Amino acid sequence: MSIPVKVPEMGESILEGTIGRWLKKEGEVVRAGEVLLELETDKINLEVSAPVDGVLTRIEKQAGETVGVGEVLGMIAPADMPQPLAAPQQTAAQQPELPTEKEDMPSSAATPLARKIAEKEGVPLQEVSGSGAGGRITREDVLNYLSRQKSAAGESVKPAEPPKTPARPIQPAPPIEPALTGERREERIRMSRRRQTIARRLVEAQQTAAMLTTFNEADMSEIIALRKRYREAFHKRHGVDLGFMSFFVKASIAALREFPNLNAEIQGNEIVRKYYYDIGIAVGDAEGLVVPVLRDAQNLSFAEIERKIGEFVRKAGEGTLTLDDLRGGTFTITNGGVFGSLLSTPILNPPQVGILGMHRIQERPVAVNGQVVICPMMYLALSYDHRIVDGREAVQFLVRIKQMLEDPGQLLVESG
Repeated sequence: MSIPVKVPEMGESILEGTIGRWLKKEGEVVRAGEVLLELETDKINLEVSAPVDGVLTRIEKQAGETVGVGEVLGMIAPADMPQPLAAPQQTAAQQPELPTEKEDMPSSAATPLARKIAEKEGVPLQEVSGSGAGGRITREDVLNYLSRQKSAAGESVKPAEPPKTPARPIQPAPPIEPALTGERREERIRMSRRRQTIARRLVEAQQTAAMLTTFNEADMSEIIALRKRYREAFHKRHGVDLGFMSFFVKASIAALREFPNLNAEIQGNEIVRKYYYDIGIAVGDAEGLVVPVLRDAQNLSFAEIERKIGEFVRKAGEGTLTLDDLRGGTFTITNGGVFGSLLSTPILNPPQVGILGMHRIQERPVAVNGQVVICPMMYLALSYDHRIVDGREAVQFLVRIKQMLEDPGQLLVESG
C-alpha cells in the first residue's frame, strides 16, 4: 500500500504551517530523505522529506494551503510495489525506474542549503560524497569537501570550479513608460507565513500594550577607543571581533538588574519579574527580522556574546535558525544603525515589556565642559509598556545605559 507523507511535529508552539512550494511533481521518483516540499511556519521554514524510496503518486495539498500537524500532504508508492501506469498507452519502458547506484541519483539529492553553498564556493557537487539519508548531500558534506581541498593544497588554493556551462542571456525587463503608454502596473505577491505573523504581532503589540518610547543619546568615544586598542589582541585570543553589541548586552543586563520591571511580563493581574536575562537580538534575513535569543546572557563573556551573535547572523542568512534559537526572551535589542537609521521607534516584542533601539553612530558637534567638540554620537530609544513601567523608571533605565556606554569600565565591574 502507498505510504503517506505527513506534516511533521514542528515544536510545542507550532501547530500548523503553509505549504511554500513542492520540489517534486506527481509521478517523479524520490529517495528516502530527499526533500519533497518546503513548509512555512510562524517562526521558521521546514523541509519535508520522503519517508521511503518510491514514486510520488499523488499530491494532496497544494502551495499556499494551510495544513496542521499530522495532515497528509501526498502519497508515495514504495520502491518494492508495482507502479501503476499513468495512462493506458504507457509502456513498461516508460515507467520511472529507481536509481540503484549513488551516481544515478537525481541532481536534486543535494539539500537546497548545500546547493546554495556549493554554488557560492564553486564546489562541483558530483565530487562530493553525501552522508545524509539516501546519500543526500548536506551542508556539512560541502563544508568538509572545502576543508579537505584547502588542507591538501594550502589555504590559497580555491576549490575546483564547476564545469562551465554556456551562460543564458539575461533578458532585460521591458521598460515601464506610464507617461507614454498609460500602463498602471501592479503585482500581487503572497505574503509568507512568517511575514503574516510579523504583521499580526506588530499590530497586536500596538493594540494591547500601552507603548511609549523615550530617547537619549550616548557619546561612543570611549567604546570606540577601547575597541581600537584591544581589537587585535581580542581577536587573536578569542577568534572573534569585539563589536558594539556585546557592550549593549552587558549594559542592558546591568540596567535590568536595577530596574526589574523592564525584565518582566504581564500574566493576567500579575507582574512576573524574571531574574534571568534571555536577551533577544534582532537580526535580518530574507523575510524580515527574526529575534534569536542569547539564553542566560548574564553568564556570558564578551567573547561568548560576540561568538553567539555571529552564529545567529550566519544561521539567519542560511535559513537554519531553529525553534530553540527563537524561543522565549525577556528583553530585546535591535540595531537599526546597520541599515543606516539615525533615529527610530522600536516596537515591543510581546510578551516582553521593553526593547532597546540602537542607531547609526554619527559625528556631531556637542558641548563638553563649555567647549563645542565633535563626538561620535548615537541616539538611543527605549520602547516600554506603560502598564507596568512608569515614565520615570524608563528614563532612568535609559540614562543608566548611557552612563555605562560612556564609561565602559563600569561594565567590567558589573559583569564581574
